[in-house]
Amino acid sequence: MTNLIKNLRPFHLAFPVKNLKDTRDWYIKYLDCKIGRESSNWIDFNFFGHQISAHLSNVKSDILKTNLVNSKKIPIRHFGIILSWNHWHDLVSKLNSKDIVFFIKPCTRFKGKSGEQVTFFLEDPSENFLEFKSFKNDSSIFSTKY
Repeated sequence: MTNLIKNLRPFHLAFPVKNLKDTRDWYIKYLDCKIGRESSNWIDFNFFGHQISAHLSNVKSDILKTNLVNSKKIPIRHFGIILSWNHWHDLVSKLNSKDIVFFIKPCTRFKGKSGEQVTFFLEDPSENFLEFKSFKNDSSIFSTKY
């Protein structure tokens, strides 16, 4: 596990958006993402050291599909990042100071179990869901027990 994290390479994720300007503004304002390459149809962001690409699309999903996890309706289609414990708490404080609306407010899941984690969800302007989580101990990230 430790070697995996030390040798982890940045991932790339492409996702659909309705409006590039609104998307650009939101990811910069709330998540401090830096801009990479961009065109009239897409924009790359530095998302905590990973490359995510917002692609302009007019396709809309009318159905929000969720799974019940620890009594919360979790959007099935989402992406996110696992932050260090302190970084996660710092981000929550920063977002609260910017009056962001959380899709799922910061909370603890699986409390008292080996998979205990803190998490919250945001929804971007194009109805993409992002999860931000942290574990007190990184060895719990891939634990088979929760």
